[in-house]
Amino acid sequence: MTVFAGRMTWMIPPGRAVFIPARQSHSIRMWGEVAMKSLYFPADFPGAAFKTAECSVIAVTGLLRELILRVVVLAALDCRVAEDIHIMSVLVDELAGAASGPLALPLPADARALAAAREVLRNPAGRMDLDSVAKQCGAGARTLERLFQSETGMRFGLWRQKARLLESIRLLVESRSVTHAALECGYSSVSAYIAAFRQTFGCTPRTVLLNGGAGLPW
Repeated sequence: MTVFAGRMTWMIPPGRAVFIPARQSHSIRMWGEVAMKSLYFPADFPGAAFKTAECSVIAVTGLLRELILRVVVLAALDCRVAEDIHIMSVLVDELAGAASGPLALPLPADARALAAAREVLRNPAGRMDLDSVAKQCGAGARTLERLFQSETGMRFGLWRQKARLLESIRLLVESRSVTHAALECGYSSVSAYIAAFRQTFGCTPRTVLLNGGAGLPW
């Protein structure tokens, strides 16, 4: 799935969950056949995992997965039932300790930079250079570069690279080849794609290809 909320977008491969705080407007795009489970908590629910106002992607451990499935079967947890209290306690601990990783991509606020970002997300393999993208979006190249740096923390080229790499995870999870993922995301060199992927995510594309989202090291 791809989740959009506020000024961020996240790629959610298998074996991962997205935490969405209360009252956070968001949208979800599902690619292919998707099965998901959702848990809902009161807006004022206590616990370290619920203190953040930001969405995040977390790794779902085997224990956390079984807890989620158990809660779904029960439909609701009752604070008056001892078994439910124990389940909730372990669930909250697992959520608080869940690892998070680099599957988020910040979006710029400026309308011109946001238009450029949306064009990249629409066509990750696009080969327009910075000057061409800037002209299309009604900004100068230096202005666009400055906006991306100040509003996303990344230069435009690095931002586009991460957008391409996140898109490639979706293609890998769909059991495409590493070469297909590299070319579809705008890389002319498979070796350059593998190197960028390893540097960003800490594993090779082949690991994800063979194991789906579970291949990511967190």
